[in-house]
Amino acid sequence: MVQILLVGTGAGLTAALLLASVISGSIAAAFLFYLAPLPILIAALGWSHLAGLVAAASATAIVAAFSGILLLPVAMISFGAWWLAYLTLLARPASNGSGGKLEWYPVGRLVLWAAAIGTLIVIAAVPSFGTDQESLQSALRKSYGRLLFDRSTIDLLVIAVPPAAAAFSTITNLLNLWLAAQIVRISGRLARPWPELSSFALPPAATGLVAVAITGLFLPDLVGVLSGAWAASLLTAFALLGFAVMHCATRGMSARNVVLGITYVAALALGWPLLGISMLGFAETLFNIRARIASRRRPPSLRI
Repeated sequence: MVQILLVGTGAGLTAALLLASVISGSIAAAFLFYLAPLPILIAALGWSHLAGLVAAASATAIVAAFSGILLLPVAMISFGAWWLAYLTLLARPASNGSGGKLEWYPVGRLVLWAAAIGTLIVIAAVPSFGTDQESLQSALRKSYGRLLFDRSTIDLLVIAVPPAAAAFSTITNLLNLWLAAQIVRISGRLARPWPELSSFALPPAATGLVAVAITGLFLPDLVGVLSGAWAASLLTAFALLGFAVMHCATRGMSARNVVLGITYVAALALGWPLLGISMLGFAETLFNIRARIASRRRPPSLRI
């Protein structure tokens, strides 16, 4: 128990320093800020979720002590990381009862939780800018007005920032979880066997959640804005599923690396290809494309 407290406190202090680095305003500091969940995830995956809980609580308390207030986004980032690690280590005996094997919490549900946490981080940050849509957009417009002079660009950013922030938070949550798992795995402390990430699937209910989020876009005031953030997070999850389908579909192709490389570069550089890849993720959920591809690749059965 002493070791858990020491590891958790040390990880929490490290996370708090990474969170506080954003004050400097440099690009490097922003990069460090987005790595803040990493120490919490490492503590939780390597020393149990209790160490992660201590780390999340320590990071939140340290930042609150030095800032003078409890910052909701900091709490959401910290405890969101702990929750993801807790779910990652969640397991139950396999349903077929074979040899004491464990059934681990599905990767697809972890992706969905990362999207939910990404949205909650944005929701927690909104009160810092305003309590309604008008005050939120006014504060954002004022912030970007100090950096930019083109009014049309500022207006576009004011609309795009909440969903973009939610999508980016979803991705950073998953990247930090992946990086923490790799570090703990190399150290030999990762209890969960490493899954095949390209085979993950989102639960069928995810399509219904997207429909609800898109419907919420037409609601007034902050509800519509936050529904947009939720929709962006979910579409990011479906885009990841679309990439998983592409990894499966291109197996065995001589130009596989070229095709995947071009797709990733286009998605990162242009942005709009992500929508098409998200649609591929929707198609996978509805029609099980990877299973169809796998069945076609199987050798024909021998007839006697």
